[in-house]
Amino acid sequence: MKLSTQIFTAVLCVASQQVHGTVLGSACRNVPGSKGYPSAIKWQALNATVSGRLVRAVPSAKFCSQLPAGQCSAAEFASAKFRNTIPGAMNQVNFEQDYDLSPPSICTQQSVATCGQGNVPIYAILAENVNDIQKGVDYARTYNLRLAIKASGHDYLGRSNAKNSLLIHTHNLQSISFTENFVVNRKGKGSAVTVGSGVGLSTLYTAASAQGKIVVGGTAATVVAAGGYAQGGGHSALSPTFGMASDNALQFKLVLANGKYVTANENENSDLFWALRGGGAGSWGVIVEATFRTYPTFTVVASTITYTAPNSAVIESIVTAHARRAFDWDAFGVGQYFYVLPSPAGYGGLVSSYFTKGVNTTQAAAALLPLVDEIKAAGATIGVNVVRSVNINAALTSADDSVGATMVMGSRLIPASVYRDSPEAIGKAYKQLLDIGTHSILGHFVAGGKVAENAGISSALHPAWRTAKNHLIVINHFDDVAAEAEAAETRFKNEQLPIINTITGGTSAAYSNEADAFEADFRTTFYGPNYARLSVIKRKYDPTDLFIVQAGVGSERWDKDGLCRA
Repeated sequence: MKLSTQIFTAVLCVASQQVHGTVLGSACRNVPGSKGYPSAIKWQALNATVSGRLVRAVPSAKFCSQLPAGQCSAAEFASAKFRNTIPGAMNQVNFEQDYDLSPPSICTQQSVATCGQGNVPIYAILAENVNDIQKGVDYARTYNLRLAIKASGHDYLGRSNAKNSLLIHTHNLQSISFTENFVVNRKGKGSAVTVGSGVGLSTLYTAASAQGKIVVGGTAATVVAAGGYAQGGGHSALSPTFGMASDNALQFKLVLANGKYVTANENENSDLFWALRGGGAGSWGVIVEATFRTYPTFTVVASTITYTAPNSAVIESIVTAHARRAFDWDAFGVGQYFYVLPSPAGYGGLVSSYFTKGVNTTQAAAALLPLVDEIKAAGATIGVNVVRSVNINAALTSADDSVGATMVMGSRLIPASVYRDSPEAIGKAYKQLLDIGTHSILGHFVAGGKVAENAGISSALHPAWRTAKNHLIVINHFDDVAAEAEAAETRFKNEQLPIINTITGGTSAAYSNEADAFEADFRTTFYGPNYARLSVIKRKYDPTDLFIVQAGVGSERWDKDGLCRA
């Protein structure tokens, strides 16, 4: 779908801008219908400067309808790897829709004939090099356009899409290079890997395994290490052993709002380097590549336990028992996922643990046996209970991610002190959440250990990570219609957060990459005491707010769509 001479020129105009000017002198950005919006000839000129890599972006359902078969298979539509190749696609389809318009602008596989553009950018540059990115940034700045950046579409806040925007898609930046001694300002930093901002974790783990290395990363195949992952902090099952991804970032190279290609590390642009490690995704520039510390690969002992529970009272007992034992496995460097999910039998549970040191399979099973016994005693039925030794790269590698649904989430960091002092309160909160119909409760026990020990690292990571035990997420699914979307988007704030607040120890902190996109006080919740300094750095490197994302630094100055000043 390369750009043709028939340029799309008519979409809904939602901004009042009528003259071309810089952002500082304009209330709104230019959109189709604005006097300053680029003509077809100017879009063709941009296409020429990026070697024909400017394309029309469309919602994923419409993209599928334009394939030779006339549609995507169910497997393709639910494949993150497939969707990540589509410029306008997001992993969660709701972030492609515009439910706020009247009538709503929605595109589903069942409504392709009447598809709207929704929140999908109008054009996208399929960037393959620095020049492509610079041309896109310069063009957006010159014509006062809304600019969006997308690495993969694995984005739970919808920041990789923006209505009426120009998108820079970095998926094709697939470079990977390893070194035994990465040097910053003539100082050796040890072994490291430099990755392009399109490389997914599954690809990175495979390449690292061949080098006998491992990097700090999650388990989702399409998370991009050099994308928003590290900018938000980046948690991992390896975090208790090696720290957050941002703790292990050594350098970024990126294109700034003025079009310059710069390096950010502890020596060059050190304030920007500080912000890029935990200061939020999409707010600072277009990342071209990033360098992360690597470690020798090793064998991990991985345990998977599943169970079914007939009611929320049983879940309450299990969660309370787990909370009492939350520190039992710290000496073994355990990163653990503790999930409560819907099940035909009532509720299902998953406990997935990664023992990084000090145990074999027999010892790991023994360490988990008291919890297994308490799960049974509570009235649940154990399904799977397996322990295996496996290479850590293989343990973290997923072939693909199952996506394509409509869902939103909310989250909070639960302090370690609450787990020590109030395990019963945690069990009670889980029960209350389930009793009001919460779909899923996902616990990520990926803090403590090295995350806490790294408190002295100077970065923009929310300091609440250093004292947390659990990154707790609640999931809300809904049908792809405007009325249900509106209810789902407010449910966390109105119904679930008051319950979760009973176990936050009086703090209000969340991981900005997996959170409520509509967080009322995002400046405190996502960034904490770092926000004032982040704002100063934002003004220095992006004085016209070219890089604005939902709940990102500086977004309080703009409307929900980032098109007009608030």
